[in-house]
Amino acid sequence: MAVGDLVTGVQHIGLPTNDMEKTIAFYTGLGFQIAHEADDNGVRVVFLRQKNLTIETYENGQAVGHSGAIDHIALDVTDVDSAFEQVKAMGYDVIDPAVRFLPFWEKGVRFFNAKGPNAETIEFSQML
Repeated sequence: MAVGDLVTGVQHIGLPTNDMEKTIAFYTGLGFQIAHEADDNGVRVVFLRQKNLTIETYENGQAVGHSGAIDHIALDVTDVDSAFEQVKAMGYDVIDPAVRFLPFWEKGVRFFNAKGPNAETIEFSQML
């Protein structure tokens, strides 16, 4: 099975913010709703959802504040371990030395990151 066969679509887009309340107000004004909130080592993380589009925004004080501000695109995968091995075997620039876990959502997520050709981060993520 090829890595493309494991991808089911875009899971979320990662957007850093320097002002979480302003970001939440902006996107909820567009009809997004807060789908999940979490703390990642002291960083507030909020997932905003509008139909099938999810934005993961996190207040880390590192938002660039100009065009190009999106941090990562997360692809939803059915088997993150297989995707990890295949992406490494393809010679892609895998950032993480192993598949990682975060306690987001009900049962957590397992994921890893790779660099795209334009230095963009592509996250391969499996919701548990």
